[in-house]
Amino acid sequence: MEPVIITAATARELGLLLQAAEGRTERLPGGWECRVGTIRGRDVVIAETGLGKVNTAGCIAQLLSRHPSALLVNTGCGGAYRGSGLSVGDIAVADSEIYADEGVLSREGWQPLDCIGIPLWAGEAERCFNSFRLSSRSAEAAADAAAALGFTVRRGPFATVSACSGTDERGDELERRFGVICENMEGAAAAHLAARHGVACLELRGISNMVENRDLSRWDIDIAVANVQKVLLRLLEMPA
Repeated sequence: MEPVIITAATARELGLLLQAAEGRTERLPGGWECRVGTIRGRDVVIAETGLGKVNTAGCIAQLLSRHPSALLVNTGCGGAYRGSGLSVGDIAVADSEIYADEGVLSREGWQPLDCIGIPLWAGEAERCFNSFRLSSRSAEAAADAAAALGFTVRRGPFATVSACSGTDERGDELERRFGVICENMEGAAAAHLAARHGVACLELRGISNMVENRDLSRWDIDIAVANVQKVLLRLLEMPA
C-alpha cells in the first residue's frame, strides 16, 4: 500500500508523530529531510517543510516525486476566525483551501484571480483560481476521529495567507469575504500540489489562537499541536 505523506511547517507540529514512527531518515534535494517508516502498521512519510507556501510546495514536490502516495496530509496549528465556533484546543478540518492573498487590489476593493483570468491550475474537470477542494472522504474520517476522542471539531473552508491576520478587523474581513473557519500559511500550497499530482489531500489543524488583535498570552500552541496529532494517530489506526 502506498504511504500516507504527512507534512507540517515545523518540527514542533510533528513531534508526537515522529516519536511514533519507526523507520529511517531520508535526505531530499533542497535541504529537506523526511522520515520513511510506519506508524501503527500504516506506511508513512513525514516531513517538516518550513514556514509558508514556497517551502511547503517545494518540499511536497520532492516528496511526491520520490514516494507515490494516494493521500497527502497537511497539519499543524492554525488560527480560528471569531465566527467559526472554534476555540483554542479544538480541531478544524478543511473542506477547501483558499489562497486569500492572491488577486487584484482595485479601486472597488480586492478581487480574486478570476479578475486576471489565469487559473493557478487547470485540470480536466475544473479550473482553480483561488480555491482548491480537498478530499471529502478523508475530511469526514478525520472529523469522526476527532469526535471519537472527545474534541470539538468543525469542518469548513480554510484561508492561506502570507501575512498572519493580527487584528480583529483583518480577521473579520477575511471571514466575511471567504466564509472561512481557520487561517494558516501553508495549506493552499499543499492542496495545490496535491491537485497537480492527482493525490487526495487532507488538512486538519489544532487551534492555537483566535484570529483577533494579536495577544500571545491567549495562545496555546502546545495544546493545539498535541491535540491534532492525537487525531492523526487515531486516524492512522482506522481502515484505509
